[in-house]
Amino acid sequence: MPGKLPHLLFDFGGVIINIDYQRTLEAMRRLNRHGSTIEFTQAAQSELFDLMETGRLTPQEFRDGLRTAYELDATDEELDAAWNALLLDVPADRLALIAGLRAEGYQTALLSNTNQIHIEQINQVLRTQYGFEHGIADCLDRVFYSQQVGLRKPGEEIFRHALREMNWKAEETLFIEDSFQHIETARRLGLHTLFLAPPLTLTDALPAALRAFPDREYSAPPLS
Repeated sequence: MPGKLPHLLFDFGGVIINIDYQRTLEAMRRLNRHGSTIEFTQAAQSELFDLMETGRLTPQEFRDGLRTAYELDATDEELDAAWNALLLDVPADRLALIAGLRAEGYQTALLSNTNQIHIEQINQVLRTQYGFEHGIADCLDRVFYSQQVGLRKPGEEIFRHALREMNWKAEETLFIEDSFQHIETARRLGLHTLFLAPPLTLTDALPAALRAFPDREYSAPPLS
């Protein structure tokens, strides 16, 4: 470990919180009058979701857009439940790991493509389960949501924004992410990266990546 601790920039979904895109796809399929589903996956999505994730649509405009674009027969509550179906649990051991690293002096931030409906749902779960007054923001030094910043990954500018706001240098920052297209952007900008490919978890891979730092790109070995 070098004398200066690396800064830690975390993705949210698939890194801190468990997610399952298929649950939302199936829930939306059940609401579609023809048995079709929405264009929303980890790798790609339609413009409607980009607009929602960058704050250019209100939740109500998003719901109405879903109904129109995908012929969904559903109430607002049914749409929110289907949209939130992909959000699973936030394991306590991941929160404990982050808390321990902060206690050791690591600076931490979140960089997440997300939206108001998901933010409110996740933070409500964290308030109920862990007593966090401000949701995930209680666990980190700073939170950057695409919906609030007006930018999203894999674009370079949201990374630059986070680095500027934190006063971090790219070469002193480790980015932890489960989407490879976002890892590629971070690497172009000079950040160190930890690609958290399933079935690896944050607690499996991050301690080893920190021991290996300052390796530019750390890929944890597959679990046996």
